[in-house]
Amino acid sequence: MTVASHGDVAGLFATPRTVAEHRPDGSIVLCSPEPLGETARCTGDWLEQWAQQRPDAIFLAERGNVEMPWITVTYAQALRKVRAAGSWILAQGLSADRPVAILSDNSIDHALLALAAQHVGVPSAAISPAYSLMSKDFDKLKSMIALLDPGAIYVSALQPFAPALAAIEPLHNAQIISGNADDTEVLAFRAIAATPETPDVARAFAAVTLDTIAKFLFTSGSTGTPKAVINTQRMLTSSQQAKAQTWTFLERSRDLVILDWLPWSHTFGANHNFNLVLRNGGALYIDGGKPAPGLFATSLANLRSVMPTVYFNVPRGFDMLIAALRSDEELRRRFFGEVKFAFYAGAALPQNLWDALEELSLETVGRKLPMVSAWGSTETSPLATDCHFLAERSGNIGVPIPGTELKLVTSGDKLEVRVRGPNVTPGYWKAPELTRQAFDAEGFYLIGDAVKLADSARPERGLFFDGRVAEDFKLNSGTWVSVGGLRVAGIAALAPLAQDIVVAGHGGDEVRFLVFPNIVACRAVAGLPETAAASDVLAHDKVRAAIAQGLAKLKQQSGNSSGHATRALLLAEPPSVDGGEITDKGYINQRAVLTRRAEAVARLNDDASGEWIGL
Repeated sequence: MTVASHGDVAGLFATPRTVAEHRPDGSIVLCSPEPLGETARCTGDWLEQWAQQRPDAIFLAERGNVEMPWITVTYAQALRKVRAAGSWILAQGLSADRPVAILSDNSIDHALLALAAQHVGVPSAAISPAYSLMSKDFDKLKSMIALLDPGAIYVSALQPFAPALAAIEPLHNAQIISGNADDTEVLAFRAIAATPETPDVARAFAAVTLDTIAKFLFTSGSTGTPKAVINTQRMLTSSQQAKAQTWTFLERSRDLVILDWLPWSHTFGANHNFNLVLRNGGALYIDGGKPAPGLFATSLANLRSVMPTVYFNVPRGFDMLIAALRSDEELRRRFFGEVKFAFYAGAALPQNLWDALEELSLETVGRKLPMVSAWGSTETSPLATDCHFLAERSGNIGVPIPGTELKLVTSGDKLEVRVRGPNVTPGYWKAPELTRQAFDAEGFYLIGDAVKLADSARPERGLFFDGRVAEDFKLNSGTWVSVGGLRVAGIAALAPLAQDIVVAGHGGDEVRFLVFPNIVACRAVAGLPETAAASDVLAHDKVRAAIAQGLAKLKQQSGNSSGHATRALLLAEPPSVDGGEITDKGYINQRAVLTRRAEAVARLNDDASGEWIGL
């Protein structure tokens, strides 16, 4: 057994320390030597605490558009509305068997309703709005509602959700709630939040335990019916306690401000970011934009209005932010001068984006913006590792958080990682067999990811994400293709033309790429107007030549046939929500794309086709 330590970052974080146990069977168990501190009983304890200690501090803020002022709710105001809505929830007889379902995106009303349910021991389930607003068949939404049998369903307004509500109407007997007071045919959330508080609320709150179900969060369901992951209060509070022990500045100051768009239907936005603010008495400004064409302008306007303490985003968001920072000196100066550090999704940030942020920061303020990361899943709420130190390059997911153990098991030529700790789900709702299959004999959750040690002799230097075990495949030569790493390297080599990449070549001699293009960047390379059709843009000689150059660059960087692609096919059709190809955070499911687009894979493999681009 070895114990080691490594340096910290400017007083922001704890010194990372890791214990490594090498077992006789070849597996390695990693954990922090620092025990997990005492956790809160429930998330409601945090709200009660700050309503008493910082009653007038801003908790939540939102605005309908960038021309409007921010609407704010203080901690004291939030607690009053949570207790009032809790009275209504109890009066309806809601429970884990009849929870609250929330179909809409992030909003103050969304937050207050979810917190009210948690306050009185009733789970809420935030369901991605994409299943209601982007889906054509509503099949996944129907399966979720059928599984939950909710007692109440919240939407921000009836009109945009009307088709989805009509599709699920035969599947439930829930009270429909609208955030729009003009929707007089259903119950307004405003009325619920004004319900007279009853003594039942205090009794229900006192009865909440660490094992009470706080919420259900759905997996993406890309390979079948989405699973409802049970999230207990223990998972949520232990995750934030561990975060406070790694991000030590949280305990020394109360200036945490977050401007965030990440959806609360996902564990990153909800359990990591929202609960980070709630646990530490911070302020959360809800960003109505997101990193998508036509919507990122809203995010930028909000960023100019509210500069956060910590900046969170996904790779596509950082890509768009970098372009904006380059063209706006004032925003660039404020961003690098006021943001303490940036947090990115560890497994997915292409190195070219990491390098660009560092270069811009050096040019602007004379130092590198610290960039940190973490790793986990919906089932780990989500924190399992935390990279609270200055990594040398993108992809380091850090070390195990206090209280959490990682077991590394040899799987082919990789190390499969498994997770055990108070932050791990007890299972899937109403799915005992799936729950049984999700854990090994020692109770470690089978997350399905692979990792590698940054330095096998110094485990405190962190782990690198090494792809999904189930995604990797062999070429006919017997060489393994590491899909996760190759995808990121491919995006960097084809930057800025590749929005995302799906790695193909299963059962063949060579790796090939299906590419979801960045149409805006492709149009710029082609020199075509904004009105140009996507098909014309993707067929343009300059675009095809640039893709070929990117493939050649990747080949030069790789040492063998599994490290580069010989062909690429540009996909005109964007990834499908109904097909399970993409989440609303913008993450692509490799297997779902390959299955749904078998015809495109066939064209990619057809030697006679003129559509694919070769080296």
